[in-house]
Amino acid sequence: MPESTESAASAPAPAPTMAGTDFLPSDTMMNRFKNFYRMATGKMSPEGQKQYWDDTDSRYSAMDCKRCEDQRDYLLQFSPIVRYMSENIRRLGGEIGRDNMRCRTCKTGMLGGFDHKYGILLCANYVHERSMLEDVMAHEMVHAYDHLRFKTNLDHETDLRHIACSEIRASNLSGECRWANEFFRNKILSFTNHHQDCVRRRAIFSVKNRPNCKDDEQAARVVNEVWDSCFTDTRPFDEIYR
Repeated sequence: MPESTESAASAPAPAPTMAGTDFLPSDTMMNRFKNFYRMATGKMSPEGQKQYWDDTDSRYSAMDCKRCEDQRDYLLQFSPIVRYMSENIRRLGGEIGRDNMRCRTCKTGMLGGFDHKYGILLCANYVHERSMLEDVMAHEMVHAYDHLRFKTNLDHETDLRHIACSEIRASNLSGECRWANEFFRNKILSFTNHHQDCVRRRAIFSVKNRPNCKDDEQAARVVNEVWDSCFTDTRPFDEIYR
């Protein structure tokens, strides 16, 4: 039997939604708890889940960047390798410091980057430990040194061999391939040639992610072509620092 017009008109209207989503504004602790509960129990819509993670990233971004900036400032003042690279960059007419070494929230799983126009990017949401940040800073400072010393640009049009050489040097000299890092961070246990294997692996990974690199095979071939000359080039150090 069809519902009467009178009963339909008197029925309560459905509660309004928040712009079509079940995500609540996170301006109160109660709303944040409700959002977390819905997310954890799978009761939040896909759109609500996206808004939840975007909001979480935004709220934690400021804390991540503040921690990164404090650690950066400490390393610029007290880290031997960072201070040494800063001095050698300065001798070449460059300047790397807190004004052009920026902590930001990154969308992808990268740790940092260098651009000769921008400076050094430090991905605050992926680099949590001061020792890791020291490695990232040293790595990118090697790129900055190479740009000033050898006129190496890391843009998309640059010869892949130049990029491969700078990546080899950065991984070789920054300390990121020391045995403790490979074992505790990457769970790689090797007592023979672990340093060379790590440098080669990281260089190939960086080269293959360049837009002008076709595939893994080309990346490996380019790294192998410049390996001997670039791995043994430890400038500005006399030898591999750590």
